[in-house]
Amino acid sequence: MATDILVTADRLWRGEESTSEHHPVGHLGGLTEICDDVAFVPAFGNVTAIRTSDGLVLIDTGSSLSAQAIHENVRRWTDQRLHTAIYSHGHIDHVCGVPVWESEALDKGWPAPVVIGHEALPRRFDRYLMTLGYNEVINQRQFSAPGLRWPTHYRYPDRTYRDESNVQTGGTTFELRHEKGETDDHTVTWLADRKVLCCGDLFIWATPNAGNPQKVQRYPLEWAQALRRMLTLEPEYLLPGHGLPVIGAERVSIALTDTAELLESLVGQTLEIMNGGGRLDEAIHTVKVPSRLADRPFLQPVYDEPEFIVRTVWRRYGGWWDGNPATLKPARERVLAAEISSLAGGAEALAVRATELAEAALAGPEDDAEDGLRLAGHLVELAWLAAPDDPAVARARHHVFSTRADRATSTMARGVFRWAASESLPEPVPPAQPA
Repeated sequence: MATDILVTADRLWRGEESTSEHHPVGHLGGLTEICDDVAFVPAFGNVTAIRTSDGLVLIDTGSSLSAQAIHENVRRWTDQRLHTAIYSHGHIDHVCGVPVWESEALDKGWPAPVVIGHEALPRRFDRYLMTLGYNEVINQRQFSAPGLRWPTHYRYPDRTYRDESNVQTGGTTFELRHEKGETDDHTVTWLADRKVLCCGDLFIWATPNAGNPQKVQRYPLEWAQALRRMLTLEPEYLLPGHGLPVIGAERVSIALTDTAELLESLVGQTLEIMNGGGRLDEAIHTVKVPSRLADRPFLQPVYDEPEFIVRTVWRRYGGWWDGNPATLKPARERVLAAEISSLAGGAEALAVRATELAEAALAGPEDDAEDGLRLAGHLVELAWLAAPDDPAVARARHHVFSTRADRATSTMARGVFRWAASESLPEPVPPAQPA
């Protein structure tokens, strides 16, 4: 398995396999030793393990679902007690594995592990408790997981830091630095003596998760700046929070540089439109990924999308209003839908037209399909809002959004479209497969 992990990572880098086949938000399993006393466990949220003379240090601990499997993989590599766990950030796929190790420590009479994170991380846990129901719904939708339950208990850090901190454990120095990117509580961990950089979710083998439509504010420009600072360390091993290791100074430099350039370009293009008095609609439909980066195997939109990052930039610097005066104080959606459907000759007429547009999009040139499907989505949603109990409208909505889900490249879009399709008809809908 160790060899498979590194072979797969190399093949992904070369473009011989794709992240649609090995989705970065998936559980590969196994363990590989990256260099002396440093092991990498690829999971839904990756874990890096470091042996020291005082015990084991983990960078992240996995999700509650993968924690036991991660523990078993690490235990086949070392029997050292867990001395310290460092959270890269507070997302639940990275911070929910500590109880497995604490239970082992209790059984064996070992000291409990110490948990370290950024000072903003406890506030994230507090917010999760405040928004329990919302987080449950949006993650059910995002991952097409109707039974998902959001955790109600969190292992808060024992120690926090603000900007930088050096942690000495068993003769090994862990240099911690706070950065903003996907979250405001990110920690980058640097092992200078081994040139190992644990970057959390600042690199994930995909378009950066800087635009997630259902989550709180991301920080794309600060993210790019963090990547640039990481470059100055000249790392030889990049161990990400999702996806596989990047090994070799040249490859690591390319990965960090190109990801930073992608973010900088999206931010710059969007700000140019904002500064020129344009609307969000213009930015969404004209901002593009630089052509030289479009085919990078580690920047494909399999989880998030550049279009969503544009929205994040707009929200970050311009607020929530999109520039359309009608949306500043809008009518109720169902009232607007009823009026438009009446003008069109009824909700069913809108639904029929939406179906025609979707079918024409599928039959036409690939490059034109997206525009037709977008328009079909608008029309069928208006029809459904106007007549949610009409079976023909419901079938049309199910068809259009199932089609959109099937054609989507990203986990974000696929989850929302699949949810809408399943909402239309009360029938089981299969989970979204990684793109």
